[in-house]
Amino acid sequence: MASYHLSREALEDLDQLYEFGILTFGLRQADVYFDGIVDRFQEMADRPELYPEVDHIRQGYRRSVYKSHSIYYQISLDDIVIVRILGQQDIGEELADRR
Repeated sequence: MASYHLSREALEDLDQLYEFGILTFGLRQADVYFDGIVDRFQEMADRPELYPEVDHIRQGYRRSVYKSHSIYYQISLDDIVIVRILGQQDIGEELADRR
C-alpha cells in the first residue's frame, strides 16, 4: 500500500475543517466528511498521477478536489506529501510561503 504524509500546515487545515464541521454540521456529519477526506488521501497515494498538475498555481503541485475542499500535494520518491487542504481561502496567499 502506498503511503502519504501531511505537512504541518495540512494537519492544521485538517484540524480546522474537522472543528468547523462539528460546530456547523454536528459530530456525525463531521466524522463522515473527515473519513471521506482521509480515504481520498489514500486514493491519492495509491494513484498519485490520477489528479492534474496545477503548475499555474505552484510548480510541482497536483490537486484533488474533495467536495468543497481542494487537496494540494506533491509526489516524492517514497510517498506523497499533502501540502494544504483548502476551502474558500485565497490559494495564492495560502501556497505562497511554501517552498
